[in-house]
Amino acid sequence: MRDRSDIECWLTDMDGVLVHESHPLPGAQALIQQWTDDGTEFLVLTNNSIFTPRDLAARLRASGLDVPEERIWTSALATADFLKQQMPGGSAYVLGQAGIITALHDAGFTMTETDPDFVVVGEVRDYSFEAITKAIRLIDAGARFITTNPDATGPSAEGPLPATGAVAALITAATGKVPYVVGKPNPMMFRSALNKIGAHSENTGMIGDRMDTDIIAGMEAGLHTVLVLTGITTQSSMDQYPFRPDEIVSGVHELVSAQPHESDVDAEPPHADV
Repeated sequence: MRDRSDIECWLTDMDGVLVHESHPLPGAQALIQQWTDDGTEFLVLTNNSIFTPRDLAARLRASGLDVPEERIWTSALATADFLKQQMPGGSAYVLGQAGIITALHDAGFTMTETDPDFVVVGEVRDYSFEAITKAIRLIDAGARFITTNPDATGPSAEGPLPATGAVAALITAATGKVPYVVGKPNPMMFRSALNKIGAHSENTGMIGDRMDTDIIAGMEAGLHTVLVLTGITTQSSMDQYPFRPDEIVSGVHELVSAQPHESDVDAEPPHADV
């Protein structure tokens, strides 16, 4: 059985693990700094496909967390990586914003409304009926249906917003076609993240706050799983799931190794009384 001492690389969720409502959670920056100082390979994962890694790095920095953009892996990047493997140089009609559009462009895809290879649905703040209708007709005409993640709602200051999963359900009802979903809990997203940092499942851990996405996907990808209780899943709500993470901790602060203070290292040992 693996334990934490066997883990050489880490994947971690973002919301509910490192940040909560734009505020860093206890120990988050210390853990990122520890991984950076130790040369530990890591990626911060998110199902959010709206923003590019650069955008997310800036948002995290504003929240008090310093995470380089190359250490962020989104469902948009995972989707673009998957589609590049499926059909290099392909084309797509996209319902989405900068995150997924930029990722697909960088992967060599062409955006088109005419006979695309794929219809890709990600998060959009203002889905239009016209764009959804076009997506339905293109799928009916033979385009393959892909979504970046299955999340049915997203948060806002006013309350829940319909998100990728809700729009995908509408398109499925109209076309009879079920999309292939790349983001969590599909372990495909974790496998692409492992490839990104050259890691192996045998020595990689996954930190998450949701049993139904982070932990199940980590488990199915063969990772060492750590549930933190600072987000969605609580100790009591775990009982509804037939599986368990390898570890449960109250927060990421428990994963930070104790480091001696500089003053303790530099200070001379006390002299014995004579």
